[in-house]
Amino acid sequence: MMSEIPLNLGKMKKEDIDNEICRIGMIAELDAVSLYEQLAAMTDNKAIRKMLLDVAKEEKTHVGEFQALLLKGDREQERELAEGRKEVEEKTR
Repeated sequence: MMSEIPLNLGKMKKEDIDNEICRIGMIAELDAVSLYEQLAAMTDNKAIRKMLLDVAKEEKTHVGEFQALLLKGDREQERELAEGRKEVEEKTR
């Protein structure tokens, strides 16, 4: 992972801390999604696979919750996310 977690939030500007907390939450949830999906792919036990994939799906919801909070607090991130979507649409037509 390229990010440094936990960050030294004491070195950050106070107005940036909440956005960083949301980003850290997103990173943690995405790591969890990856872990659960990898574990599900490794097992032959259908009950375990089903449970792991269900938990991974819940973690994806958590990513969305942190993202929604981040976008409320970081308007530049909101604009750049929209720009990224636009670029993908243009380049994948």
